[in-house]
Amino acid sequence: MSTELIVPTLGESITEATVSKWLKDIGDNFEADEPLVEIETDKITVEVPAPHAGSLKEIKVSEGTDVEIGGILGILDESKGKTTSPKKTENKEEKIKEEVKAVKVETKSSPAKSSPSARKIAEENNIKLEDVTSSRSDGRINKEDVVSHLSSSNKTSTNKGEREEVVKMSKIRQTISKRLKEAQNTAAILTTFNEIDMSKVMEIRKSKNQEFQSRYEVKLGFMSFFVKAVVKSLQEYPAVNAEIKDENIIYKNHFDIGIAVGTEKGLVVPILKDADQLSFGEIETKIIDLSTKAKDGTLTMDDLTGGTFTISNGGVYGSMLSTPIINRPQSGILGMHNIQKRAVVVNDEIVIRPMMYVALSYDHRIIDGKESVGFLVKVKELLEDPSELVLGI
Repeated sequence: MSTELIVPTLGESITEATVSKWLKDIGDNFEADEPLVEIETDKITVEVPAPHAGSLKEIKVSEGTDVEIGGILGILDESKGKTTSPKKTENKEEKIKEEVKAVKVETKSSPAKSSPSARKIAEENNIKLEDVTSSRSDGRINKEDVVSHLSSSNKTSTNKGEREEVVKMSKIRQTISKRLKEAQNTAAILTTFNEIDMSKVMEIRKSKNQEFQSRYEVKLGFMSFFVKAVVKSLQEYPAVNAEIKDENIIYKNHFDIGIAVGTEKGLVVPILKDADQLSFGEIETKIIDLSTKAKDGTLTMDDLTGGTFTISNGGVYGSMLSTPIINRPQSGILGMHNIQKRAVVVNDEIVIRPMMYVALSYDHRIIDGKESVGFLVKVKELLEDPSELVLGI
């Protein structure tokens, strides 16, 4: 009995996907819910599981090919799910032995753990996991780490021989390009700048970080302060939290803050839902969870859906100043940058302070200059005197 493997519904705004990698070959057996193929959309990468045990009879869509939602990816043979030929059994046993062997080697050579997909790609490309650098704080090696290592190796090899390399843009990269250009063509984007003395925030982090970490099991970072400051500023300047739809302005009474995260496949913006209702600890915990999922490629549509305002931290890459592009249909984005000690004048005296440049890019069609400057000044005031953020008064 044959059944069709269908592209699942992945969200209202997604109409097609690209087959990035088949995880099974024709004739391979599988169990129910075992991943069969990896597909990539303009937002996320997902694995399509087997609806039942069986074998892969036919591949309808090859790797690198686009397919519409609801389209047929392949044909599954359900009748072969419970029976396996001696040759298949032997091959499967050999494969299991190799996987066990690989795990043992990995355990001896590297304390870092790795995901199944990472081990599979490493095995297929003869890559030693101990040579792969993890992007995670816990040292776990994920699929993106292996792909990045492979890409670096290929670039080194290519540079020695060929002068150019042509690589097709991923679905995510195509969408990023399209949306950034749409933002420039549609919105009247302007950017206003200011600088923030981070002394008080840094003092709080230094004095409270150990207690905070023991309570929430995460470090007290800068992002929770900025999220809190942004939410309070948005409450005072609602136009910055609004969007234009046709000839209407939609004012949002909720505060879903997008946190821009850079990954190997491009920039994604997972959403911190109802940020106004979260504590410092909840904000830091949720941001770490979303960032980890973004780097592991496990973000869901719910993680990426919505968003009323975005924060982008270019400072983690060493950026001193930039003009971020708004994330349509939002009307504003705050750009954070690196902190540098600079000479500033305080009470008519020259002192050394840790300073950060901040930038607000906004849609001038809906936000006037007075509102944009007022919003950024409010953020500055809240961070330079964070007692209102900490005490909630």
